Amino acid sequence: MNVLKQLGLALFIIGIGIFTGSIFTGNFSLTDAELNDFLASKNYKSELIKDELKKATVTKENLNIFEFSNRVRNAYKTSNNYYDALIAKYDAEKNWDKKGEQYQYKIYGKPHTLSYEIAKKAGSGFVKENSGLLWWLTFGLAIIGALLFILPNLVLLGRPGIKNNGIYHKASTNRGGIAWVVFVYLVVFYLLLYFMPDYIVNWTYILDPISIFLNGGPANQWFVYGFLYCTVMVVMAVRMYIKYRHNKYQIIRTTSVLFFQIVFAFLIPEIMTSLNMPGYDFKNAFPLDYDFFFEWNLDNLRNSGAIGLFILVWGTILTLIIVPVMVYFFGKRWYCSWVCGCGGLAETLGDPYRQHSDKSLNAWKLERWLVHGVLLFSLVMTLVTLYCYFSGAEAFLGIKSQWIKDTYSFLIGAWFAGVIGTGFYPIFGNRVWCRFGCPLAAYLGLVQRFKSRFRITTNGGQCISCGNCSTYCEMGIDVRAYAQKGENIIRASCVGCGICSAVCPRGVLKLENGPETGRINPNDILLGNDVDLMDLVNQK
Repeated sequence: MNVLKQLGLALFIIGIGIFTGSIFTGNFSLTDAELNDFLASKNYKSELIKDELKKATVTKENLNIFEFSNRVRNAYKTSNNYYDALIAKYDAEKNWDKKGEQYQYKIYGKPHTLSYEIAKKAGSGFVKENSGLLWWLTFGLAIIGALLFILPNLVLLGRPGIKNNGIYHKASTNRGGIAWVVFVYLVVFYLLLYFMPDYIVNWTYILDPISIFLNGGPANQWFVYGFLYCTVMVVMAVRMYIKYRHNKYQIIRTTSVLFFQIVFAFLIPEIMTSLNMPGYDFKNAFPLDYDFFFEWNLDNLRNSGAIGLFILVWGTILTLIIVPVMVYFFGKRWYCSWVCGCGGLAETLGDPYRQHSDKSLNAWKLERWLVHGVLLFSLVMTLVTLYCYFSGAEAFLGIKSQWIKDTYSFLIGAWFAGVIGTGFYPIFGNRVWCRFGCPLAAYLGLVQRFKSRFRITTNGGQCISCGNCSTYCEMGIDVRAYAQKGENIIRASCVGCGICSAVCPRGVLKLENGPETGRINPNDILLGNDVDLMDLVNQK
């Protein structure tokens, strides 16, 4: 068994190594004809940007992706800086006609977006020309290696029960050297994905055949991300099936998040795109889907006919009606632990790190301020956006629509949800985003805390204070403190993952959806209800 695990680890490292190393391969340059075709498709009016891009991309040099991308970015900046200077000049002169004229010559969007689009057309080399082989050398080897490493655990586990033996003695799960390597790799991956997609264009070549099959077009960085997301969840779900194979709740829950991620978040949007429809994730509720009410999305849906109108109505109903009703009956677990893709990745890839969730009082205070602050931020942003959309104004109460959208997208959508939310798994636990940053989790939590039938019931008489429940609570709840006192757990942050119940050796904890009148109020004293203690003892 150890030989299989070592072989699996070796194959996994080789696959990841080839995948990472592929970034540094290939040559990038354009011909005059290729550049002209690209410029015609973009309809740029500035001759300056055309000249700058020609100097940057039409060359006989063998440029790597970093040199090529930096040249394109500099061309973008040179052109825009020139027109920004003219705009400032005419603004100072109060020559409004000339000032307005200059805006049509600027390039809008991010420099890395332009660089990626050109790099996608300019690349050549082994990776692009052998995408199928590269898929097997990267994804194939990594998947086979991971499974060879995981599957022997089925035999090694032996008797029923959930084994967490040695979790604080392994460098991968105790914030040791391996954990820090994973942390750095994940953070760098997300930084490249969000802010330097032109540098990872070779990764898109590897998945071009799959993307063309699903949606009719070549892969971009978001297709790479979606495919990786699904692949990682499937492989780590196998680990979940083995580890929790004697717990039916965990098996069904893992299957549910896999289904919703692969089908709803990945396949359906790709197929919709191939049919010239908006690629929409029907399970993604606002405000997690923070750009649902952005102008570009509303215009896109309005211009998509009946399907666009349906998506707009569905998204609104999902947020305002379906979400709170489902939370009332089943708690926020119906979404956070059964449907959400963020939660699905946290429960599969993040499961080995759940014990790192901070249980301190200071962490709880920070959690409340941050997560509700993000919710408020998203609501203000949406209010400003909708007001400006329908009124035609640029600002509402002094808040500029574009500024607040860009700020939220950068700080929350990219850094918090991506770089921090997933990259920090190995060090800070698997629910950093869900606990401290997700605005939808805050919304669900408010409903759950004050108007939901869901709770975790406890039996204090059976608790032996082993602490397993608190150790493996990914949301930072001190479950043992409730169990010792026999109090029901009704917390806004609880996602109902059920791991506390699964790891309890005495069956003290139970997840329930019952009438609100059946709840035990932790502040009530049971003996204050005219109940004789000796009668209760005798009944036992």
